[in-house]
Amino acid sequence: MRLLDWLVIAGYAAGMLAIGQYYARRNITTDDYLLGGRRMSPFAVGLSLFATLTSALSYLAVPGEMIKHGPMQLSQFAVFPLIGLVVGWGMIPFIMRQKVTSAYEILEQRFGLSVRLVGAGMFLTMRLAWMATILYATSDKVLAPMLGLGPQATILASVVMCVITLIYTAEGGLRAVVVTDAVQSLIMLGGAVAVIVIVTVDLGGVSAWWPHQWAAHWDAPRFGFDSTTRITFFGMITAAFAWYVCTCGSDQMAIQRWLSTRDVAAARRSLFTTLWAEALVGILLGLVGLAVVGYFTAHPELFTESASLVTGADRLFPRFVMVGLPAGMTGVIIAAVLAAAMSSLSSGMNSSSLVITEDFIVRFRSKPLTDLGRMKLVRWISVSIGIAVILISLLVSQIEGNLLDVCYRAVNLLTAPLFVLFFMAMFVRWATTFGALMAALASVTTAVCIAYSATLGLPPISIMWIMPGSLVVGVVCGSVASLLPIGLPSKLSGPRGSANRGD
Repeated sequence: MRLLDWLVIAGYAAGMLAIGQYYARRNITTDDYLLGGRRMSPFAVGLSLFATLTSALSYLAVPGEMIKHGPMQLSQFAVFPLIGLVVGWGMIPFIMRQKVTSAYEILEQRFGLSVRLVGAGMFLTMRLAWMATILYATSDKVLAPMLGLGPQATILASVVMCVITLIYTAEGGLRAVVVTDAVQSLIMLGGAVAVIVIVTVDLGGVSAWWPHQWAAHWDAPRFGFDSTTRITFFGMITAAFAWYVCTCGSDQMAIQRWLSTRDVAAARRSLFTTLWAEALVGILLGLVGLAVVGYFTAHPELFTESASLVTGADRLFPRFVMVGLPAGMTGVIIAAVLAAAMSSLSSGMNSSSLVITEDFIVRFRSKPLTDLGRMKLVRWISVSIGIAVILISLLVSQIEGNLLDVCYRAVNLLTAPLFVLFFMAMFVRWATTFGALMAALASVTTAVCIAYSATLGLPPISIMWIMPGSLVVGVVCGSVASLLPIGLPSKLSGPRGSANRGD
């Protein structure tokens, strides 16, 4: 790290804080603070959701996955048109008809308070683990090796990153989060392009790093639905479809973005922006992995045992940033990784604080809070969330596997079970409260059994099947359980029903 690199990182941090301060003076009502006044730009909202979902985990995991296992992961983008169709026309219109602030109010309208609290609790559990994993990955996989930090200094770096994110998130609300996310998405894009260009110039052309045959250590390409194979073509697109549909249809971070736009058409445009950006940057990060391998192949003297193609693939990209970039560019790439981390942290903090406020505090208050009181409450809850995330991040290092494995086994474990509740509310017209709760229980049990099948002594199942498997089992069990004469039918019967609040 040279002086110019530090100046670039400092300039990036100062810019994020300035944006938070700017929008802090423009939040007049709670609706402004939490939903941007419901009139935000679809393009900015789409970039914001992309930056949110493309965390530092993805920014590091995609090159590492390409290096270690090959390009089969890129097959997920083949299913993006279908995702746009299902989410854009099957879910967004229903969501936009519900005049809510928290996504989990929808569950109460259909099934009553108990299901709302279960959904909100699952979201908070999932996103706290997600934010903690982001902090761990960014500090342990990037900052520590790049800056030569020891364990205590790594924790301090995590705290500083979390505090900066917390300041502009708490001050500026959703508007600041969306604008900083949009800026951070451009930084991420620029960082990936810069690495590819620098390697190409250094080696004398794309052909110098482009692989001319399937690497011996890559997973053999498979196209079927073999549940014991780590990644297959149809398995990957099934998992990607399940993840995007589940996230866009039940996660507060996504639904909050749809609700911040003017209407269905604007929300749909923001979805398409997210998918285009996700595909573009995902492909570029895959190319970054190939370019980094080509660079170290041409410069074996810079290769170390800790950056092995097989055992240390996740550390190879960070090592390239240390030894392969000119002054200033190292700072840009670190800023890109920080941008990936902080965009996700800011969205997670903002959405989690909203859910805690609306679903667990305001919902049970006998006297309503003023706009000023609610904004102050959300800010203080954001501080508490930041502290909790730092503490939880210390436990994430105990999960085995590369970053992609960690994402699936810890971060995405509840993605499908949470969506099962919304699926029951939107598409199962005979669903009951009992059926929804049984659906969630069956889905969570299935997700855990698949994710930790080896530990539990079960036949090994690929992590790609966690979400599809738990989604199908949850929907089937919930639909059958709703036919049992237990409990009362819900008051809202599907997407075209009225929005009466359940008891």
